[in-house]
Amino acid sequence: MKKRVVTLGEVLMRLTTALNERFEQSNSYNIHFGGTEANVALSLARWDVTTCHISGFPDNAIGKTACAYLKKSGVHTDYIKFTEGRMGLYFLENGVMQRSSKIIYDRFHSAFSQLDPSLFNWNEILKDANWFHWTGITPAISASAAQICLDAITAAQKLGITISSDINYRRNLWQYGKSPLDIMPDLISKSNVIVGGLTDFKNCLNILEDSFQEACKKIQKQYPNIHTISNTSREIISASHNKLSAVLWKNNTLYNSQTYDMQSIVDRIGGGDAFMAGLIYGLMHKENTEALEFALASSVLKHGITGDANLVSVEEVEQIVNGNNIGRLLR
Repeated sequence: MKKRVVTLGEVLMRLTTALNERFEQSNSYNIHFGGTEANVALSLARWDVTTCHISGFPDNAIGKTACAYLKKSGVHTDYIKFTEGRMGLYFLENGVMQRSSKIIYDRFHSAFSQLDPSLFNWNEILKDANWFHWTGITPAISASAAQICLDAITAAQKLGITISSDINYRRNLWQYGKSPLDIMPDLISKSNVIVGGLTDFKNCLNILEDSFQEACKKIQKQYPNIHTISNTSREIISASHNKLSAVLWKNNTLYNSQTYDMQSIVDRIGGGDAFMAGLIYGLMHKENTEALEFALASSVLKHGITGDANLVSVEEVEQIVNGNNIGRLLR
C-alpha cells in the first residue's frame, strides 16, 4: 500500500550571500524556501511517498510563492492556511575552510507563529496517513504552535499512526514563557521514533547520561511508546570538511553506521532533515542496519547540494550506500 506521510512546521524564506561572501560584502542574496519538516516532506515526495505538509503562510505574494514551491516539489498543500502576518526569514553566510558559517534568524511574530489551533481538523488531515512527523522547533515558536503540535500528535496517536520527531532543541526559540521541560516530555512521550542527542535528551527530557545507549535505555523505560532512537555524529575538521556517522537504537540493540569523509562541502543546511527523511523511508522499507545506512547516505548527498532541499533519488542514495558511481561523470 502506498505510504502517506503528514508533516507539520513553519516554512522560512532563506537568503544566502552570493559566492560565499560575508554579510558585509554581499549586495545580493540567493533565495530559497525551507523548513526542517517541509524539507523532510520534500525528500519523501521525491521518493514516491505521498506527503502533505501542514503550515501557515502570510496571505500575500511571498506566502503564495512559498506554497507554490512545495506544490512544485510534489508536496500536497491542501491544508495550508493563509493568514495575516509575515514570512519568517533567515540569513545565511556560508563558511569556507576554517571560517564558520553564520545564521541570523528573523522569524518572530510570523504568520505561522500566530495560527489559531482551531483552524485544523486533524482527523480529516490524518485520514489514511501512515506516518506523522514533527520537530521540537514547532512547540518552541509560540504557545499556539505548541498547541497545534499537541493536537496533531494526540490525534495521530488515537488513529494508530506512527509518530516521529526530530527533537531539535533550539534554546533561543523558547521565548513565550514556557521551557522545553514544560512542553516537550508530553509530546515526545506520544512519539514512536525520535532523533536526538545527549544535549536534546538533557534539555527536553531531563535525562542526564554520558552514554547514548544508556540514555536510550532510560528513555524507552520512561516512555514505552518510543521504540526507535537515532542520531548523527559529526566531526568538524573545517567548514568545508566534516566526517559524518550515525547510530540507531532499537530492540535494545545499538547499530553503528559507516563513516563518510565529506570534503569540499557545498551546503550543510538541511543535512539533518535529509537524514530524518532517509530514516523514515528506511524504516518503512528496510531492516534496521539498511535503514540507518540509507538515512546517513541521504544526509551525505545533501551536503553537496545548494539550498535546503535534498534533490536526490532513491537510486542515488542506494548507490552511495553500495559504494557505486561515487563522484563519477555519468553520461
